[in-house]
Order: sequence, then C-alpha cells, then structure tokens
Amino acid sequence: MPWSRVLRGLMLTMLISAWSESAVAQDAGAAATETSENLQKFLDMLSFVSQRNEQYYRITNPRGVDEARYVPIGGIDQYITIRGEDRDNPVILFLHGGPGDATNPWGYLAFRSWLKYFTVVQWDQRGAGRTLGRSGAGIAPTITAERMTQDGVELASYLRQSLQKDKLILVGHSWGSILGLSMAKARPDLFYAFVGTGQVADETRNYAVAYEALLKKARALEDRTAVEELLAIGPPPYPDFRGWSVQRKWSNLFEHADLFISGMFGAAMSAPGYTFADINDWVAGQGLSGSQLIPQTTKLDSKALGGQFAIPVFVIQGAEDFTTPTSLAKEFVTSLRAPHKEFVTIPGAGHFAVFMKSDDFLRELVARVRSFATKR
Repeated sequence: MPWSRVLRGLMLTMLISAWSESAVAQDAGAAATETSENLQKFLDMLSFVSQRNEQYYRITNPRGVDEARYVPIGGIDQYITIRGEDRDNPVILFLHGGPGDATNPWGYLAFRSWLKYFTVVQWDQRGAGRTLGRSGAGIAPTITAERMTQDGVELASYLRQSLQKDKLILVGHSWGSILGLSMAKARPDLFYAFVGTGQVADETRNYAVAYEALLKKARALEDRTAVEELLAIGPPPYPDFRGWSVQRKWSNLFEHADLFISGMFGAAMSAPGYTFADINDWVAGQGLSGSQLIPQTTKLDSKALGGQFAIPVFVIQGAEDFTTPTSLAKEFVTSLRAPHKEFVTIPGAGHFAVFMKSDDFLRELVARVRSFATKR
C-alpha cells in the first residue's frame, strides 16, 4: 500500500518542528544559527535513540545470528538481514508488503520476540529499501510479479545452503502474501509451509467488500463522520484518488493503524545503522514498487491466487481487517486445496496484525506452524 505520502508528511512535520521557532526570527543570520542548532539537537536525539536501540535489540546469545548483507539475486544485489537467538531454530523468510514497504528499517523492533523461536530473514525486495538504494530506479522495468517470484526462489535456495537448512517457513504480509503464494507454487520443495497475513484473496472484489465492511463498522460505532464520508464517495471503483483515500483513511482509523504507521516511521528514523539516505530509499521504494506492481495485481482473483498447493497453508488474519477483508481471506482458505490448511483470526487486530499483535501472532506460529519444521 502506498504509505509514501504519509511518511513524507511525517518527515516534513518533524523537520519543521526542529526549526519552527527560528522561522519567525527577524534577523536572518540569527535565524540560520538557531535553525542549525535546533536541527543538530534533533539529529543528536536520533543518534542517541539509535544507539539505545542497538543495545536493546542486540543478539547476545553465542548460538545466535545477527547478520546483514547484500546477496546477488536476479542480476542485482539485494539486501537481507538474518537474526535469531539460536541457529538451530527454524528459519522464517518474511515477505514484506507494500508493495515496496521493506520491514528492515523497523523490523528489528517488530520481530524481536520471535527470535527465541525462529531465525527471521527480512528481505528488501527488488525496488525496495536498501536494495533500491544499491540498484537505483533504473531497474523499474524489471519489477514484475514473475521476476520477483524468481528472486524469492533464488533467495530461498541461497538461505537453505548458507544456513544449512532443509527448508524454510514462508510468511507473507499483504503484497507479500501474493508473492508468497506464487513462490510456494513454483518451488514447494523449498518450504515447510506458507503463512499468509493481511492475506490478499481476491483483488477484483477486495475494495468493494472492504467498503461494505467499513460502512457496517461505522454504523455500529455510530461514527457520524465516517458514515457521511463513506456514503459520499459510495462503493468503488472510483474515478480518482479521493475515493480510495477516504476508504483507506477509515480502514486505518478503525484498525488503529494510524498509530502503528507513525510508530513505524519513528522506529525507522532511529534504526541502528540507518541514514537519511536509507530512509529516503525506503519511502521512494514504496512509490516505485507500487507504480509497477499494483497494475499487475488488480485483476488477480481467488482462482488465480488459490488452487492446489503441495505444502501446508495457514492464514493468520486480523479479525477486523478492512484493507484485505477477513471474510474474503476465510473464503480463500476454504476454496484452496493443500495437504493441511488452517484459517486463524487474531481478535482486536486488523491488516497489521503481524506487527501490532506480534506476540499473539507468534503464539499461533509456535502452536500451529513450527512443528512442521521440527519434525524428524
């Protein structure tokens, strides 16, 4: 989903706050000095929080792994991190959503509790985050669903060899759930199981179903403003961006994702080892990847996404997901064929359940999925 506008707005707000007082100073020289001093204080604060985060989230177990590297995948260098407290644990390859919304800038925080039970690999996909920073925007024509499926398969094969694992657990969020389904079909021999969350189930019906769910929720909450705004735009499709933005606004507010998005940005700004250039690449990747991939995925229905799978399939969904509707995700799991399948909801959670209810999500992973990777 295109968070780049939100993030640019937050960045601008933060920077303005750093020099707002000096902007009203009468003397230009004094104003410039005060601006520089305030901005330096702001940067010093970010540096302090970054160093604190590096200490808080460091892996200290001698049996653990905490690595970051660029891997040659699909003809370009692609950035990954590998973190866990015990190398013997099963490996999760996490596929971020967006498209282009790399989790590496803030995932050190989101997945910290997982590292006791899993080694978690986060991947800045083609056109996202530090991978985009290394390759540049000239790779835009290669950002296709097919090419990225091949990238994912290459990465999984690399991880099996480098981490000495027979197979991996594949977890995909939102756009990553589309990519993960494709990878699971292409090379089931690489994976113990696929886990989808914020599961995209039918892009041809997604926003229409989400609109009705939002309107129902607004009426149940007796939120007059939400009802009026939703009725004003009516159900999709929309002739311009306004309709989509109103729908996204209320899905975020009803899921309390507005708080999460702000926190995500703050965590990225203070991520250990990250620079402003890295943050700019993270934001830019969402716009670039979305422009390339969203037109490719809008016609995907449940038949194209589902069908026959050779590995276990799990969908762990927020009980009230108004972005990729929970009702469609449940229908999707019912319709697919797999040696084992489960649909699980997390109460009080929405589209970002995997992050906002991270410990609840972890409990489901440990209880339902981990055993598939530990059977002998």
